[in-house]
Amino acid sequence: MTLIARLKIVLRDIEPKVMRRIEVPLSINLDRLHTVIQIAMGWTDTHLYEFRFAGDAAFGIPDPDYLSSMNDARKTTLRSAIDDCGGKTFRYIYDFGDNWDHAVTVERIEARVPGFPYPSLLAATGRCPPEDVGGSPGYAEYLEALADPDHPEHEDMLEWGGDFDPDKIDIADIAIRLTDIGLAWERKPHRKAHATPKS
Repeated sequence: MTLIARLKIVLRDIEPKVMRRIEVPLSINLDRLHTVIQIAMGWTDTHLYEFRFAGDAAFGIPDPDYLSSMNDARKTTLRSAIDDCGGKTFRYIYDFGDNWDHAVTVERIEARVPGFPYPSLLAATGRCPPEDVGGSPGYAEYLEALADPDHPEHEDMLEWGGDFDPDKIDIADIAIRLTDIGLAWERKPHRKAHATPKS
């Protein structure tokens, strides 16, 4: 029986709140879960990432040029990470410069619904910040400058980030993209790729 994990993902330390609730196969490899979170949140997948489980177990794409205790996310499933590390909460860190810290909670594990596409989006609140905005402090300053036409950086921020609305998200687009990638993965078996490290 194929099991499905319902995950609640909250981007920590920012306002307004950014949350996603998704369902993924419990057997999903962590590198694919990374891709799912990128799509669900609205990130651009242009930086490094890491999953952190209980006991400081870290999973990502190891860099052969650096000594690291990071485990290979391509060789680890969500189920095995939960079973081996214990607990049903973990963290997903994206972009080690801006340090976007996501709290991920496994809310439920249940049988797959036949014919239902996975991964799937169940709920979404808030838009993720623009890439390279400077982490949580930079994002707060960015929103402040956008909201105040008299702010000295208002025009620069408009030019840099456009007309950004932190509450506006395209839920339908996220849902379609998740369904599309799930269907593509079902057609093609998982390949072990050698990813080029990102900054």
